Amino acid sequence: MTKEKILLHACCAPCSGYVLEQLSLDYEPVIFYSNPNIHPESEYFLRRDELRQFAASKSIAFVEDQYDTAEWVACTRGLENEPERGSRCTRCFALRLQKTASYARQNDFKSFTTTLTVSPHKNSSVILEIGQWIAAKNEILFLSRDFKKKDGYKKATEIARIEKFYRQQYCGCVYSLSVTPKTGKT
Repeated sequence: MTKEKILLHACCAPCSGYVLEQLSLDYEPVIFYSNPNIHPESEYFLRRDELRQFAASKSIAFVEDQYDTAEWVACTRGLENEPERGSRCTRCFALRLQKTASYARQNDFKSFTTTLTVSPHKNSSVILEIGQWIAAKNEILFLSRDFKKKDGYKKATEIARIEKFYRQQYCGCVYSLSVTPKTGKT
């Protein structure tokens, strides 16, 4: 029996391992890498390339959206001094989930979801609310799942350790960059 495809907005390999494992139980996940928030460009490519390599190792399709930082900067303009988990993050989530929903609808996916809820540094209820709102607006389904539940983050971290994934030290946006990111795998 063929599983239904689901489009997974993914930010990085460490957040994706566990989510892909869970989704693969019921769906055929396809990764959608849409992260115009990630700065600098070298960090964007580091995260993208590692996720793409992991997807290939698991025979999971990988789609990359256009890297358009200007659109992200315009979307978050005026919110540069917002704290993490504030209005800037909400707009950032909405931009990336809208891009995911649009791609899903244009490419005949019935549903989409995101890895963003696996992180303890992100407000899952806000992300899930945005996902539901965008899904309704785009007439598509959103799999509303908080992947950090039931030790999801702990399991994601264990997969990242086993896979020797690069572990970034910040969410990706220039405003959250309070320390110089490590390069290479940890």
